[in-house]
Amino acid sequence: MTLGYDLSDQHAQLRETVRAFAEGRLAPVAEELDREGRFPAELVQAAAELGLLGIPLPESAGGSGFDTVAYAIAIEELARVDSSFAITVAAHTSLGTMPIHLFGSDQQKQRWLDDLASGRGLGAFGLTEAGAGSDAGATRTTARLDGGEWVIDGSKMFITNAGTPLSKLVTITVLTGPDEVSNIVVENGTAGYDQSQPLKKMGWRSSDTRELTFTDCRVPEQNLLGPRGEGFRQFLEILDGGRISVAALGLGMAQGAFEMGLSYARQREQFGRPIGSFQAIQFKLADMATEVEAARNLVYKAAWLKDQGRPFAQQAAIAKLYTGELARRACNESLQIHGGYGFMDEYPISRFYRDAKVLEIGEGTNEVQRLVIARGLGL
Repeated sequence: MTLGYDLSDQHAQLRETVRAFAEGRLAPVAEELDREGRFPAELVQAAAELGLLGIPLPESAGGSGFDTVAYAIAIEELARVDSSFAITVAAHTSLGTMPIHLFGSDQQKQRWLDDLASGRGLGAFGLTEAGAGSDAGATRTTARLDGGEWVIDGSKMFITNAGTPLSKLVTITVLTGPDEVSNIVVENGTAGYDQSQPLKKMGWRSSDTRELTFTDCRVPEQNLLGPRGEGFRQFLEILDGGRISVAALGLGMAQGAFEMGLSYARQREQFGRPIGSFQAIQFKLADMATEVEAARNLVYKAAWLKDQGRPFAQQAAIAKLYTGELARRACNESLQIHGGYGFMDEYPISRFYRDAKVLEIGEGTNEVQRLVIARGLGL
């Protein structure tokens, strides 16, 4: 098969649907949302009505029943216009919903999965702490059993989707014993579970990012996700899948930045002709087009491998590393093509430039991706 080009009619139709939503609903308000740092609850609900918040989840669970390739296409199209919105969808799907789908009991799925997969409520995943980022094993949040309840104490940092009006639950990694990591689901509104005010960020300003604190927070013993002590294995599997969506997000940003640069180069005139007629600008755009095409094949291959039930962690890390760095390069070059106007917030490339950097940090830094890739090489 020729990945990226041998896609089904269903994939093409989904792309058209998401692109129409992104260009018709997101593009007109993206700059305003970014400027105000406002979470677009009404647009999230509109996306849910289109089935965009449960794309890779089965219809029996309330999802859309598409494959991972379709999911990657959707995130790519959203990020092509607004990566803040794209990460809201990606974090909800890959990190907030997938743990319940993959590891939840029948009772837990009946209780939570349908609302999450259909987008009636947003899910979040809490792994990172102030002292535990790349070193996930440094988790300090604890949970102890007391009278049929888990009593949770600790905090989580940089968590997406946990504090919006649509937020339903967060799955957090906790120590349930010495060197024993487990995952526990905490519903919004639980006593002892609090979210900070939204954190102020350089980019992704309209996505919801907060610190979470747990103080004598009690949840039922049945909120343990999967067997006790399986949390480390579970979140590694979740992160492997999540890297595909973040790679798709980087791809979409690079595509959007390229299109902005190309359009501006055709319109902007200097020395009596469009700047796109100058070789210096042509070479920038030629390099960007080449790298975007390469990135698309990396992302789609990782998604395809996952759909085939084949090992994909190595490919997902490669795609995430490459597209994160490409998004930064493409946004930088596109801004350079825009010149002084690119430095002004009235042009979307300014927002793209600020948003791009986090892709080299979030959901596994570039350094961590290189470690994963090296280990896959047997080093």
